[in-house]
Amino acid sequence: MATSEKGPMFIKAIDGTKEYKDKHYISRLFLEVIAEVGPENVVQIITDNASVMKSAGSIVEAEYPTIFWSPCVVHTLNLALKNICAPKNSLQNEHTYNECQWIVKVADEASFIRVFIMNHSMRLAIFNEFSPLKLLSIAETRFASTIVMLRRLKLIRKHLQSMVISEQWMSYREDDVGKAQTVRDYILNDVWWDNVDYIVRFTEPIYEMIRVADTDSPILHRVYEMWDSMIEKVKKEIYRFEGLEEDQSSTFFDVVYNILIDRWTKNCTPLHCLAHSLNPKYYTNQWINELKGRVPPHKDKEISDERNKCLKRYFPDIEERKKVHAEFGIFSGQINFDVDSMEERWTLDPMLWWLVHGSSLPILQTLAVKLLGQPCSSSCAERNWKTYAFVHSLKRNKITPKRAEDLVFVHCNLRLLSRRRDEYNKGKTQKWDIGGDSWDEPFGGGGPGLLEIANLSLDEPEMELRLVEIDGEDNGEEDDVM
Repeated sequence: MATSEKGPMFIKAIDGTKEYKDKHYISRLFLEVIAEVGPENVVQIITDNASVMKSAGSIVEAEYPTIFWSPCVVHTLNLALKNICAPKNSLQNEHTYNECQWIVKVADEASFIRVFIMNHSMRLAIFNEFSPLKLLSIAETRFASTIVMLRRLKLIRKHLQSMVISEQWMSYREDDVGKAQTVRDYILNDVWWDNVDYIVRFTEPIYEMIRVADTDSPILHRVYEMWDSMIEKVKKEIYRFEGLEEDQSSTFFDVVYNILIDRWTKNCTPLHCLAHSLNPKYYTNQWINELKGRVPPHKDKEISDERNKCLKRYFPDIEERKKVHAEFGIFSGQINFDVDSMEERWTLDPMLWWLVHGSSLPILQTLAVKLLGQPCSSSCAERNWKTYAFVHSLKRNKITPKRAEDLVFVHCNLRLLSRRRDEYNKGKTQKWDIGGDSWDEPFGGGGPGLLEIANLSLDEPEMELRLVEIDGEDNGEEDDVM
């Protein structure tokens, strides 16, 4: 997949079933595609956070110093959530596990409730009588799967409680009467729901950042600021729950903070810092005054050091780099800009600002336009795996890899082209592809009903809300649903 400010495009698929996927093989594939596209047109390679990908990225960076390897921000956030919600019980991780094991317990109990209801037709039928929404069947490989499950349980709390105190549930006489009683105890336990609510609230900033980042949109320049803001919001929720003042310490927040900072340190690249530094918004008083302690990028030592590393790779010639430094000094110092350009730093889209007001800084303008059109996640590429599974399935297992690749190429690019049309965002065909390519899965024969079950993508929050609203209106219970 290739992505620019105009949107993503599927380039090609590669059959690697017979290959040993080490750093040399993967880097060779990257280099071949870079040569095909043109090195001057490539800014970064975004992959997941696997060590073999990082090694392959290093090989590419050695070959092309102006091309950066970037770990997927969504993968990084998901790993952070996994470290918080499912910490390993090991000697090295003992303190983290002790602080977070209550989350593991609540998540396991929530999963127990979901599985118990969904794995038997009678129990599921009872549930469907009381709830207008489905219990999401979420794969473990989906981002933030634990949080998505807890959010849905919280949303249908009243319906679950009505179910377990009903005559149908009380008269349930299958083999799992003991488990049914356990489920009933959990659902009627206010303390348990308080824990669910707390988990959902303090992970909300992380979850929302995943939603923002899990798109093809050009948001590379926002990543650094989003991480800082997200951590502050997490702290605010934890301190509010624990009743602590700003100057007090929380052992639980310290654990969460260390997990997030550790993941961010591994994720942050010089490219993030340079893109952050080229966002005009971050030099305005409105942005600086939003949070206590904020400083513009050129006054942050860490950002400045990483930015200079990046500029050194882009401009190895000392004389040219001096010109870039001079232009950046004028930009960051807000020297010789008229009133309109100063005001529009806050109101105008960063890309548009550079196109309108950046002509006096030609080198920096060219670089800014290139970086401000970059995404920060590899989600658009990973969604093609499901498309391939749709094309080459158990029902169509004799198709050749080349034919499958061609079909995926056509299917993906037609879908991506359709997303540029106005009809995609409004009308009866709104978000028509939100269910991905899972229409032949065994949930009622596929079709639109599948939308209620599982495949709501994190980058389509408005569609999930719309489905919830429709279900609530149909059942006359929109207040409970919302």
